Amino acid sequence: MADATSSHDLPVSVTQLGYIGIGVSDMVAWHDYAQAVLGFQVNGESGAGETFLRIDEYHHRFILAPGGNDDIAFHGWEVRDAEALEQMASKLRAYGIEVTDGTAEETERRKVRRLIRFIDPDGLQTEIYFGPLIDHRPFISPRGVKGFNAGTLGLGHVVLAVKEPQSYIRFLTEVMGAKLSDYIDIKAGDRTLTLTFLHVNERHHSIAVSGQVQPPGAAAPKRINHVMVEARDIDDVGLTFSLVQQRSIMTGDLGRHTNDRMFSFYSQTPSGFMIEYGYGGLLIENESDWEVCMYDAPSIWGHRRPQQRPAPTPAKA
Repeated sequence: MADATSSHDLPVSVTQLGYIGIGVSDMVAWHDYAQAVLGFQVNGESGAGETFLRIDEYHHRFILAPGGNDDIAFHGWEVRDAEALEQMASKLRAYGIEVTDGTAEETERRKVRRLIRFIDPDGLQTEIYFGPLIDHRPFISPRGVKGFNAGTLGLGHVVLAVKEPQSYIRFLTEVMGAKLSDYIDIKAGDRTLTLTFLHVNERHHSIAVSGQVQPPGAAAPKRINHVMVEARDIDDVGLTFSLVQQRSIMTGDLGRHTNDRMFSFYSQTPSGFMIEYGYGGLLIENESDWEVCMYDAPSIWGHRRPQQRPAPTPAKA
């Protein structure tokens, strides 16, 4: 890899996590889960048969690609304009990464003015774009969710498990322009798993990174642990939680996180990874006052997995 210091002359950075592409094996199950449980709006298909899912004024935030391996297939990050995109391409090349300009067909499929593509240090297809399509029609949830806190903050956040976390974090900070938010050390038996949280705008984190955990004999771990979306109304979190309970797909009880203070729960997607459905996340409103901290637990309270919930106490006779 080339010396990255030459790229520091270009201060441009990504401004938000714009969209995520998921390779899906069961499109029917995903359509039902996205609409009937999460309250996302299906907003058409690409010429390649991909389904667009909408949660705000952007044309889409999720792209479901049929025939995939039920994991993240690509992610797209936004920059402010054409000049910023050119600067970002220069930073990537200075870092030793091969960059390809998106074709007319690819920009049409992503509904953006222009994009570049590359393979990131963990082997994941990554796209940077400017000029997203803003849908002039109002967002209408099929089950009445009042909306999601996205817009200039981006779709939410994604948590990825990568082979070499420190190398990937250097890439995010030195090239993509992300800034450290904080760390959480999670003890699992005799080992400690460190999650590193990074932000690219006021949202506490748009991406978090951990090492891969693969017990002996287990299948290869997914790249994606979970994606978070943030509802605008706390009652929509409660109503969605009830639906998840009814379907027995809850993977994390209601709780509040230590670092971003998000009130949320987790459910299992048809692809096996999780969606975090939250409300009231912390914003980093003054970068100059922010201090990086370390936490030794992910939650102040709650977020217990179903098998961790205590058995009910028998009633006294």
